[in-house]
Amino acid sequence: MTRGKQKIEAQKRNAEKNQKAKGSQLEARAVGLKVVCPICKTQLANQNQLVDHYGSKHPKEKPPESS
Repeated sequence: MTRGKQKIEAQKRNAEKNQKAKGSQLEARAVGLKVVCPICKTQLANQNQLVDHYGSKHPKEKPPESS
């Protein structure tokens, strides 16, 4: 038990390091979402996902042409 103080300090350093790495990924996710469905305003990553989205959620509508 001679490393009591060193162990506690190491745990504190590791906790601070891990706390910085964790967190919300909302900003990173928002950067990846570039296409928006004009009907329901769902954000999608690309045109192919928009076409799939229209097929499943809005089957009576035609997907917009890619711009």
